[in-house]
Amino acid sequence: MTAIDLVSDIATAAYVVASLLFIMSLAGLSKHGSARRGATYGITGMTIALLATLCLVVVGTWGQPQADLGLTFLVVAVLIGAVIGLWRARAVEMTAMPQLIALFHSFVGLAAMLVGWNGAQYAVGIPVDLEGIHHAEVSIGVFIGAVTFIGSIVAFLKLSARISSRPVVLPGKNVLNLGALVAFVALTVWYVITPEPWLLVVVTVLALGLGWHLVASIGGGDMPVVVSMLNSYSGWAAAAAGFLLNNDLLIVTGALVGSSGAYLSYIMCKAMNRSFISVIAGGFGIEAPRKDAEDHAEHREIDAVTAAAMLAGASSVVIAPGYGMAVAQAQYPIAELAKQLGDRGVKVHFGIHPVAGRLPGHMNVLLAEAKVPYDIVLEMDEINDHLASTSVVLVVGANDTVNPAAAEDPGSPIAGMPVLRVWEAENVIVFKRSMASGYAGVANPLFWRENSQMLFGDAKDRVEEILKAL
Repeated sequence: MTAIDLVSDIATAAYVVASLLFIMSLAGLSKHGSARRGATYGITGMTIALLATLCLVVVGTWGQPQADLGLTFLVVAVLIGAVIGLWRARAVEMTAMPQLIALFHSFVGLAAMLVGWNGAQYAVGIPVDLEGIHHAEVSIGVFIGAVTFIGSIVAFLKLSARISSRPVVLPGKNVLNLGALVAFVALTVWYVITPEPWLLVVVTVLALGLGWHLVASIGGGDMPVVVSMLNSYSGWAAAAAGFLLNNDLLIVTGALVGSSGAYLSYIMCKAMNRSFISVIAGGFGIEAPRKDAEDHAEHREIDAVTAAAMLAGASSVVIAPGYGMAVAQAQYPIAELAKQLGDRGVKVHFGIHPVAGRLPGHMNVLLAEAKVPYDIVLEMDEINDHLASTSVVLVVGANDTVNPAAAEDPGSPIAGMPVLRVWEAENVIVFKRSMASGYAGVANPLFWRENSQMLFGDAKDRVEEILKAL
């Protein structure tokens, strides 16, 4: 057995171990209590995979012309990527995490696209009877990678408010999307029969246009699903690259990410009472007409001292956080408020909507960061039946996820979407900076309810004032 064969066998075994660690990581990340352990499994698996791949490259290129130059480029590229990754991970605010993850997905798509182009240029040693399959892999890999790349860029720009979150509505947009898919299939068949480079250029341009249109036509209210969907796309892009590179670990890892991202998208669409196809076709983000009664209704305001007195006299309190809590970095005083109320004998729980924030699990991470006990953080289905018997609900920066129009207004863009039924509580205090509608652009009649009171200003400042009053 040669040194290359030995290292190849060891790398294969290492890939199997890494794959198992990735599966264990996904299992660990599914629960609050095991999330840290799950993250450790994932980091360990990726470290093993990187070391095994590095050993394969070193042994496989050793003694070949310009091997030293190639290895130098590899090491330098890994070091630059590691430095940038560590810097961004340490510097990023939790409020910017959704757009950062969208940007990461774009890198995966770009890598898959480049691997596809590389596979088209250097298809050496492929048996004649498998050339057609290889050419199909190249076309599919480039297409998925390009869609993921440009779609993730658009999502990043929307989430970071560099472009408007409103959907771009082109005439016949669904026909355009379907036509692009039909054209892709036709071009792939053509490329398999006649692998001309210009066909791959057309596939790339078509995929970039489709990726832009898919995400640009989706409004702000669906952005959490878009991030999850792009996560799935990045997984399939990695799997496509794995087929081209004949790398089993990339195929397994890509399939894990792709399938888990798709399932998460399905769960989130179910939580929003929407089909996955309807999200892809666009939907939320168009300003909903407001009722005349709401245009002329007067909201009621409350100050921090009065809010503190109301909380002190409550028997139970539910806190419904949203993206506004992340923006204000209010999770720490909110955690302290929950602790103080608990010490006073008040039953305190957090109610988390599946699409609260702009990233799946965003609120859970923020609360865990503030060391809120896991056992008082409940999902929407767990908390909804208890809201009618709750003394006070604090809505901290949430909007669309507590909108009664979803349950009561059939004409609303979010009609049928399951929401936290906070209006059923005895009293509701809404922390907001203004009376503006939420990210989905849908007016919220909760603000004008008789049992609702508005506490305007920065959520962190208002909560700290309540703590002082307590």
